[in-house]
Amino acid sequence: MGVMERVATRRKKAVAPVEIEADRLLRGDCIAEMAKLPDACIDMIFADPPYNLQLGGDLFRPEGGRVDAVDNDWDKFDTLTSYDRFTKAWLAQARRILKPNGTIWVIGSYHNIFRVGTALQDEGFWILNDIIWRKANPMPNFKGTRFTNAHETLIWASQGEDARYTFNYKAMKTLNDELQMRSDWVLPICGGQERLKRNGTKAHPTQKPEALLYRVLLACTKPGDVVLDPFFGTGTTGAVAKRLGRRWIGIEREDSYIEVALERIEAALPLDESALTIMQSAKAQPKVAFGTLVETGYLQPGAVLMDSKRRWQATVRADGSLNAGAESGSIHKLGATLQGAPSCNGWTFWHYEGEGGLKPIDALRQTYLLANEP
Repeated sequence: MGVMERVATRRKKAVAPVEIEADRLLRGDCIAEMAKLPDACIDMIFADPPYNLQLGGDLFRPEGGRVDAVDNDWDKFDTLTSYDRFTKAWLAQARRILKPNGTIWVIGSYHNIFRVGTALQDEGFWILNDIIWRKANPMPNFKGTRFTNAHETLIWASQGEDARYTFNYKAMKTLNDELQMRSDWVLPICGGQERLKRNGTKAHPTQKPEALLYRVLLACTKPGDVVLDPFFGTGTTGAVAKRLGRRWIGIEREDSYIEVALERIEAALPLDESALTIMQSAKAQPKVAFGTLVETGYLQPGAVLMDSKRRWQATVRADGSLNAGAESGSIHKLGATLQGAPSCNGWTFWHYEGEGGLKPIDALRQTYLLANEP
């Protein structure tokens, strides 16, 4: 391909963005349903397509128990060529409906992400980052024949090399205790109460943790933006979008997932407007960022923190910053500002109301570390 040909591929005809009905779930095939949507109507797409795992049979644990693996029909393709055709088809629709300043996120494993990455570039998308989601508690390799698969890859791409796009850099920095957010994210896999079940079994074999979607949506969307998930599953994207004041459209063809997703989103509680205000400013992180506790639900946006003597109070915001009247900042910066001190260890300064009285937020950090030990 010559230079002029490459440039032409990247350039996308300008289309005026349109308003669209949101906060709804479309039942059916993702390609067919996306084809019904108008051009340039979506601000961000988060796609968790079939991984095409190509499992050759049942997998068993050393003691004989069967591993709950992905063996659903929706993950099966006859050949790599048929998977590539499917990928190109849904990506072509995704590019058409995405606004000129919109971005797309695609998550996958080693089985499919390299093929998807090639298809993204062939379609004219411009890759901004690849994010490594390193699982704090991955499933072990039971056969002992390979390395443990402890990560998945997310590709973040814009509409073209020169396209404008939303990136809330300062919010990401604040979420990470004022340290620049890196492209390797350590987050636990979905488990505990968050793992949705029906009749004692997983409602979906590859349910993604809300903390992952929280970070993605907070990073590159604004309140009111429309987020499309063409492989909606049990509705993680919709639930997090509702919490963060974003609008959502989901596409799903499996009736069992649709039922679970709608129940889940109905129960999700949106954050109040003051908690959604994100920081516009920026310093240092311990092994667990305060924002991680907010992402994972150990502290909810809108929660009230105070010092041990109850002299000052501050409200937790969605990006992990705190607000106290006219002052705002990270747990460390705001603590120092309120005391008129040059520095402050926010982990020991700020407290939450727990059983038996005030407890330092460092106690929550330790609880998180214990719950997510490798």
